[in-house]
This record gives sequence, structure tokens and C-alpha cells, in this order.
Amino acid sequence: MANPSTQAASSFSRSLTVTRKGQVTLRKELLAHLGIQPGQRIDVEVLPGERLELHAEHATGTIGGFIGLLADRSSHRAGLDELNEVTAAGWAGLPGAGPNP
Repeated sequence: MANPSTQAASSFSRSLTVTRKGQVTLRKELLAHLGIQPGQRIDVEVLPGERLELHAEHATGTIGGFIGLLADRSSHRAGLDELNEVTAAGWAGLPGAGPNP
């Protein structure tokens, strides 16, 4: 069977079973088609005509959450000049762009 994620405009159908608890398990090929990895969340959009649309959930973090993410994991404290250099290198796509402790 061809990999569904490589089939550009073709569609395919799969039958799933609903458990007594109302749960449905998506098979690996369906998750691969959606580009969903283990542990990732799925957004479900309810559409007219008894239809659902599934999407891989995209992160919607806050800057506060980002800033606190690595707190106390290193004794290195970057200055504004170093942060500007790292940011510019990252935006430019330079290999190895990152802070130098």
C-alpha cells in the first residue's frame, strides 16, 4: 500500500470503531497523513453536514512562558549585545547560531 502522506491530491477512506466510552483510535497511517507525532495534540473543527476536520495543534505559547522555559538551567547570563548577535545569526540561518557560554 502506498504511503498516504505522499499521495498529493488523492483521497482515501478508512473505517474506525467507536468504543463504549465513545473513543476512536486513529491508525498510524492517518496520523502520518496529518503530520501528527506521538504526544502532539489535535484540533477538531466541527463542520456542517456531520463532518469533522482534524489538524495538528499549533503551539500558542506566550513570551512569558518562553522566557521562563530555561530559567535556572545555566549559570551563563547573556548580555543585550550577545542576544542581538544570536538573534541576527538565527534569522540569517547561520549554522551553529546560538549563545556561547
